[in-house]
Parts: sequence; C-alpha cells; structure tokens
Amino acid sequence: MQGKFLEDLSIGQSAELVRTVGEADIVAFAEVTGDTNPVHLDADYAATTSFGQRIAHGMLSAGYISAVLGTQLPGPGAVYLSQSLKFKRPVKIGDAVTAIVTVTEINAAKAQATLSTVCKVNGKAVVDGEAVVMVPRKAVA
Repeated sequence: MQGKFLEDLSIGQSAELVRTVGEADIVAFAEVTGDTNPVHLDADYAATTSFGQRIAHGMLSAGYISAVLGTQLPGPGAVYLSQSLKFKRPVKIGDAVTAIVTVTEINAAKAQATLSTVCKVNGKAVVDGEAVVMVPRKAVA
C-alpha cells in the first residue's frame, strides 16, 4: 500500500480522522507506554486536580495526528522527521477528538513536507503543532 507521493502534494491539502476516547484507550495507552500517572487512571486522585476528573494522556491525541500522517496524508511510506506539540486543553473520556493535518510547505529538494497539525474537541483546539515528514517521490521513468 502506497500513500501519496511528494509530487501529489499541494499546499492547503488536508486530511482528518475522528476518534472517541474510551476508558479502554486510556488504559491501553498507559500499559503500552508505562505512563501510569494517576490523573489518567485514578478517578479519586484526578478529582483532586484542577481537571476535577480523569483526563486522557496528551500523547494519545498526538497519536491520532500520527495516524492521519501514516494512513492518509501523506499516508503509507511517509516517515516522521519531527513534531512540535502544544497541549491546550484536556481531553476527557467520551470526547470525540478530530485530528487534522494540512500541508503548509513542500521542500522538493529534500523530499519533505511540513504540515500543520491540530486535534480538536467540540471545535476547540486541544493540541496543535507542526510536523515535518519525508515523503517518497514517484519513480523516474
């Protein structure tokens, strides 16, 4: 399976996916990463924090950005080079997170694309940043 080639990309091109964060997602993320911070896993502890309840790991939302980059835009064959992230709001169990990536720059000489990345809940940014990915070129005939 091959995603888009560098030559298929254009400034402003965008893709997104929506995932609803569930209890099982948070538990699985904690198990896979080892991040067992009680603000994510312990309702009694989380109630004592400024959030007042459990929240999802910020990197779970960032993972949704990775999913868009790796499966849609540019898609299979793209390789992450960097990702900046700013965590703006908490994500709670049951929130539908929309991850959106948009091509902002294409560097043909380096076969790289820069994309704005954002995750939103109810239209408000919860995570934003910028990704740089290496993108395969079309074979020269």
